[in-house]
Amino acid sequence: MIGLYDSQRAMRNMRKAAMQRGVVAVLDVGSSKIACLVLRFDGTDKLAEVEGIGPMAGQSGFRVIGAATTRSRGVRFGEIEAMQETERAIRTALQAAQKMANIRVDHVIACFSGAAPRSYGLAGAIDLEGHIVSEQDVARVLAACEVPDYGAGREVLHAQPVNFALDNRSGLSDPRGQMGQQLATDMHMLTVDATAVQNLAQCVKRCDLELAGIASSAYVAGLSAMVEDEQELGAACVDMGGGSTSISIFIKKHMIYADAVRMGGDHVTGDISMGLQVPAATAERIKTFYGGVHATGMDDREMIELEGDTGDWEHDRRTVSRAELIGIMRPRVEEILEEVRERLDAAGFEHLPSQQIVLTGGGSQIPGLDGLASKILGQQVRLGRPMRVHGLPQAATGPGFAGAVGMCLFATHPQDEWWDFDLPVERYPARSLRKAVKWFRDNW
Repeated sequence: MIGLYDSQRAMRNMRKAAMQRGVVAVLDVGSSKIACLVLRFDGTDKLAEVEGIGPMAGQSGFRVIGAATTRSRGVRFGEIEAMQETERAIRTALQAAQKMANIRVDHVIACFSGAAPRSYGLAGAIDLEGHIVSEQDVARVLAACEVPDYGAGREVLHAQPVNFALDNRSGLSDPRGQMGQQLATDMHMLTVDATAVQNLAQCVKRCDLELAGIASSAYVAGLSAMVEDEQELGAACVDMGGGSTSISIFIKKHMIYADAVRMGGDHVTGDISMGLQVPAATAERIKTFYGGVHATGMDDREMIELEGDTGDWEHDRRTVSRAELIGIMRPRVEEILEEVRERLDAAGFEHLPSQQIVLTGGGSQIPGLDGLASKILGQQVRLGRPMRVHGLPQAATGPGFAGAVGMCLFATHPQDEWWDFDLPVERYPARSLRKAVKWFRDNW
């Protein structure tokens, strides 16, 4: 854990340095597309003084000055499997965004989906030495949390304190400066497959860039697609990407659970490709223009031409009805939503006061999906788009950019994480030496 703490700490410092320098890029490495946004920080904090704006709302001091997207290559289920292909795709997206911004970028903050995320709830408590809670006390109580054995080959991606309790008062978001005898905390820890993180870091390094932060796309999609009340009262965000579907649950403006289903929009495209015997590119076009999940009487009569290029004239001039297409798409979409429901049930989602579900991501644009989702998930479902960031190019305002826009918010309004606080001296392995040095200093 110490090694991880130091690396996350170094990335936070790098991000601060990049923001002071004035420019940073955010990178959403997905299975179907790689999106890059270049942010310029103008140093203003206009919205900070406005009453009623929560810590996560609003664009406080940055503008999006460059945006680009390219077809993803070498990424499957949200994880990199062909390093050179992915490197080339990242370079393509970054160069196009830099050209639009007319500025060179050295630091990037990246997010990725997949990597088998697992959530843990940790708790810790300490007695206060003084009676006023200081920064050091918060660091001590976070360090006092019992970290479970999450297994070899896994890494902690997020470790956020979601609740503080001071004596008998619970539900505090920031206890610093308050008086009490005992401080307790609840922390949410998200672990992912270590190789996925290392591959992404290596890929960014090969592009001659510095990695200044890393996040789970389940988390950042929730940041950008949910309104303030949903994050406060409790809601789930389902980000349907190409290769995987990410799920995150928020309450009190903190993520308390995250998971991923290894299926997404690309699997629907694959089913169409096999069912209609057409190339994947044609299947994607048919899905985008004619797809749906609810068949009506009209759909039997609406014919779709399958313009193939196999050279077989008869095979290339076939037509299918829209009802047939829906018959191929619906079972796969239902399967994805059933998997999502299993994950939400396992997380105890039904016990939250509000049970809103927000669907976002490129795969959520299938017509009629919200109606089908509300039947399967049994909750209030709405389609979400990225919010809170103004000045985006029109192409980057759709649901498919929820992750990239959420990264902008993650970069500029990072929520407190465990590594934002100085680790107490006694938690370091070389504590006996440190104690000796302190004793020597105090006595001589």
